Amino acid sequence: MRVPASTLAAALALALALAPSACAADGSPPQSASAALPVPASGVIGVKEAYLDPEFWVARLQAPDAVLMDRAAIAAQNARLLEVDGSMHDLRALPASLDGATVRGWIEDLSGRPERPRYDLDGVRVAEASLDALVANLALDAVPATQPTRFGMVLHRSALRTFPTDLRVFSNPGDTDIDRFQESALFPGTPVVVAHASADGKWLFVVSPRYAAWIAADAVAEGSREQVLGYLDKAPYRIITGDKVETVFTPEQPQLSELQLDMGVRVPLADVPANRPVNGQHPYASWILELPMRGDDGRLAFAPALLQKKEESAADYLPLTRANLIRQAFKFLGERYGWGHSYNGRDCSGFVSEIYRSMGVQIPRNTSAQSVSPAFERVHFDEGSTRAERMAAVDAMDVGDLIYIPGHVMMYVGRIGDVPYVIHDTNGGSYLGADGQLVSMQLNGVSLTPLTPLRFGKDHDYIDRITNIVRVATH
Repeated sequence: MRVPASTLAAALALALALAPSACAADGSPPQSASAALPVPASGVIGVKEAYLDPEFWVARLQAPDAVLMDRAAIAAQNARLLEVDGSMHDLRALPASLDGATVRGWIEDLSGRPERPRYDLDGVRVAEASLDALVANLALDAVPATQPTRFGMVLHRSALRTFPTDLRVFSNPGDTDIDRFQESALFPGTPVVVAHASADGKWLFVVSPRYAAWIAADAVAEGSREQVLGYLDKAPYRIITGDKVETVFTPEQPQLSELQLDMGVRVPLADVPANRPVNGQHPYASWILELPMRGDDGRLAFAPALLQKKEESAADYLPLTRANLIRQAFKFLGERYGWGHSYNGRDCSGFVSEIYRSMGVQIPRNTSAQSVSPAFERVHFDEGSTRAERMAAVDAMDVGDLIYIPGHVMMYVGRIGDVPYVIHDTNGGSYLGADGQLVSMQLNGVSLTPLTPLRFGKDHDYIDRITNIVRVATH
């Protein structure tokens, strides 16, 4: 098949043809301008205060507002993602009943007994008896041979867990940021299929469009298939375009009071009169949203809630442009890193997911799936790839392209001179100081950094470790 000249692969081919040697005669990485980047008082190498303004980067673009993919192209790509990517789940395509082996497979794929020691918040090793209890709470023997496919909807931002437990566990004593039982989070209005319940009844194993895991039972209300899927199709609606917004406080409807809605969440508008009070308040200065809640019978219901018009939202998904990619990404700048969406934040893959979701683009949840998804254009590197090939691919990047190294993803925003810059949600960040020693910046949040100085250690930088570069917005 002939490859269009605008694709990432063609850009890479051209960059390779034009690229000078990317290694010194002894095979070591070259000394580039990035090696001499200044280190300001902040300690974050190569980052001046002006660089923290998204408009600094937008102003450097030649076509900031060019639409990279229109609505039809995005819809087609989203449909293809559901069709070809095994990490995704098309809830509409699930059968009317679930086979028991399928359900057990979902659970066993996720909830394997830890093989390595795990430690609690106090640094005490989690006892084998405690792990036995977690495994028993999976209640795998209670999975029926077949069951009706049950639908539900997430009511508030809620954690997805490896096991049906709130117990936070860690790989090392005292290292309490990365909870190994934390998988992700789901947001209000997310549809799920309820596949199983824990033995204690406090947790549900759910399948969402992008992930299957355990969620607290009180975070989900079950409803009919028509209710749940019909809610996703309702219009008109609002798209949350801020990093995080909240509905208006209301004592009349406490389930929907100060409810957090994260970037990219789509919420239909309620079909209620615009000239009458909603939850005791006139709605003229707010959008009247229709949000899921638990009804008096415990089942899924919907009710209106107010979102102030001053909060960042839009009548439709934002156009997929380079300028919007940058502006949306920078709205998270400085947010604390949260492994698996913990700390009411997000991690590296969640960060890029929510940026693209605000423009209507769906991507898988984890870096392992994002980096190899057959739905997107990508350039892959392995142990046989040269540094020159990796550098040529970096030179061929466009704004919004995603750079993957083992366990991490970064989004390209532009370059200054020959130095590429990325924005990423990271719990690390190191570079070599003037004395040749490794300097840790301890970023632990959404950060703007130059790419080339970042290190995995004294002997390898991030360029050496690039596994894939993905272009989500094919153009």
